[in-house]
Amino acid sequence: MKIRRVLATAVALAVTTPAALLSVSPAYADAKPAAQTQDRQSKQTVEELEEAAAEAQKAYDEATRAKAAGYAELEKTLKALEDGGTHPLAVASAAAQQAAKDAAAAKTAADQAVTDAKAALDALSETATKEERATAATALSEAEATAATAATTKTAADTAATEARDKVHDARIAALRAQNVLAKAADDALAVKVAADAALAKAIKEAEEGGDCEPELDLTSEVTGLPDKLVAGTTTDFSLRVSNGSDRHMDEVFAFASVHATDRTGLKDTGKFFRLQWSTKSAPKWQNVDVDDYIDGVGALKPGAHADVKMRLTLDKATPAGNGVAFITADFFNEDGTCGGSPDLDMYEFDVKAAGSKPGKTEDAKPSTTTKPSTGNTGTTPQGSSSGTPATTGGNGSLAATGSSSATTSIALAGGAAVLLGAAAVFVVRRRKTGSDA
Repeated sequence: MKIRRVLATAVALAVTTPAALLSVSPAYADAKPAAQTQDRQSKQTVEELEEAAAEAQKAYDEATRAKAAGYAELEKTLKALEDGGTHPLAVASAAAQQAAKDAAAAKTAADQAVTDAKAALDALSETATKEERATAATALSEAEATAATAATTKTAADTAATEARDKVHDARIAALRAQNVLAKAADDALAVKVAADAALAKAIKEAEEGGDCEPELDLTSEVTGLPDKLVAGTTTDFSLRVSNGSDRHMDEVFAFASVHATDRTGLKDTGKFFRLQWSTKSAPKWQNVDVDDYIDGVGALKPGAHADVKMRLTLDKATPAGNGVAFITADFFNEDGTCGGSPDLDMYEFDVKAAGSKPGKTEDAKPSTTTKPSTGNTGTTPQGSSSGTPATTGGNGSLAATGSSSATTSIALAGGAAVLLGAAAVFVVRRRKTGSDA
């Protein structure tokens, strides 16, 4: 099937120009003017896509290693911050807690001394001498002064102990946030790898089949009813609507749907535990999404028409907790040989809960599709396969001005993953050395 050509260029450019992506922040990458996209050749070769896929794999491997190292560092830091731990903040907190206990004990003793002094003074008989009364009164006065000092000391010690505990808590939060940065960078690196693999696979296939396709902005797809939290061992039904908002008749429309997932570490692909199926009015029997991730039950669409596809996503009970994403788009193919598809690839993210978990409050997953100027050439594009994630960019020059999909944003983020990973690692180490955070 020679449809997904409109998705390949941004993927290829994003992963074949790592130096450019690593030299800017993701935010700046999104802000590049479209004029910069006009001076490259019109098509990426298979050889260039092979190099891109190799570089994406290398970047992903480095990102996962950095994430694993960061996770080990996080566990080490959190252990050191436990009660009795070796982290400077934990040591300081333990000392502060002990000082507070000692101050409390001293105050209790001082209060008891006041009570005893009062009792001694009250116990003097009428025959007691002036000297005996004076001595007892002095003892009471001194005990009260000592008790006042002990109370002040205890208040200060309690305050110090609270501040020390707060610093330990803040250090734990800082360590977790630093690890989240590493995890996000690894996820983005995976998105690049998947997209690069998809682009290469489709480029090879389309090179064999031949033919060019064009982007069609008015061919849209929308998912409703997919929750943002899924539980292992459950089945979820949702809907996919494909709409032809253009003024052309489309002889054959294909929806594209692909689900990818990892465990919580982001290091293990858990997609094998997912089963995605579809059903339509004309083909009511549930069918597995085929190896090309295409749904061929949409059929023809007249201008302004739409078709609804029932979707069903089943998670095996053994599915590990983690994160998942569904990629959705659509393509068309006409009898006269013309073809094309939506240049946007919608990405629906969701959390995966372990079997038996309560999902809590859920909402429909929202599509993450951003319009971003392409970072390079125009040309044709392949789509993602069952092991890949499509992305978008300009086709035949048209998208150089209109921009591309959310997949390009993920690619830009992942392109800067090395910078992000390095910054996060330095952040963790520096925090631990200063002793003010972890």
